[in-house]
Amino acid sequence: MGRVSGKVAFVTGAARGQGRSHALLLAEEGADIIAVDICEQTEFANYPLATADDLAETVALVEKLDRRIIARTADVRDRAALVSVVADGIAELGRLDIVVANAGLCPLGADLPAAAFLETVEVDLVGVINTISAALPHLGAGASIIATGSVASLVVGHTDSPTNGPGGAGYAHAKRAIVPLVRDLALALAPEMIRVNAVHPTNCDTGMLQSEPMYRLFRPDLEAPTREDAESAFASLQAMPNVPYISPREVSNAVLFLASDESRYVTGLQLKVDAGATLKQPNLS
Repeated sequence: MGRVSGKVAFVTGAARGQGRSHALLLAEEGADIIAVDICEQTEFANYPLATADDLAETVALVEKLDRRIIARTADVRDRAALVSVVADGIAELGRLDIVVANAGLCPLGADLPAAAFLETVEVDLVGVINTISAALPHLGAGASIIATGSVASLVVGHTDSPTNGPGGAGYAHAKRAIVPLVRDLALALAPEMIRVNAVHPTNCDTGMLQSEPMYRLFRPDLEAPTREDAESAFASLQAMPNVPYISPREVSNAVLFLASDESRYVTGLQLKVDAGATLKQPNLS
């Protein structure tokens, strides 16, 4: 316990799923939290996104751990809004040490318009850049920046398949771009002793995965696949047997390591939490 005691973490997409899990584990380990989520549907999201009630639940869960939390509704595409949130959080909590740029979406479907590509890139890539930009003036030596990528976007024929439409293409483009972004930013910030790393999860048991568009991605042979139909197809992505998906907590464990002083000399890392999925793609392993 106490692996990030006394630190403050800024977590985007914190209302549910991986973001909530990251916020809770960091709080369990002693951090106070600045939490952000959009808490509404974007124009092209075709599965339910988090709500204000979800964010309120994250707040209650963190406070139950006897940690402080500042939570705001904000869109990661709006850099000015993130600057304001960070300022509010630091005014209340006194500092900023950890940035978890996690917010993302993946609208799938050939019926979506081309604008879905841009919306997805704006959230999944520009949102990461905005998050880091809002936080960077407040970070000092020893700070840790962690971006959420995706193994699925790096595996050929999944989200980047033309049948998944412009939203899937935007997701693949954005998540692939996390790799050079993290590498180059880590090099730029190394002289300041600020670390930058990425976590790339495989299928993760969240609302994004457990959705009709994702079921159709994994079971294109069925007209209306269910969660049960998709389970075996989910498992086919991983090298380890009988692993259809990992839990958000598995990703949070990696985030905690990268946020803690245990990884104080780890920077530019692409940490894949993937049950061996990329081992099936030799050029990615």
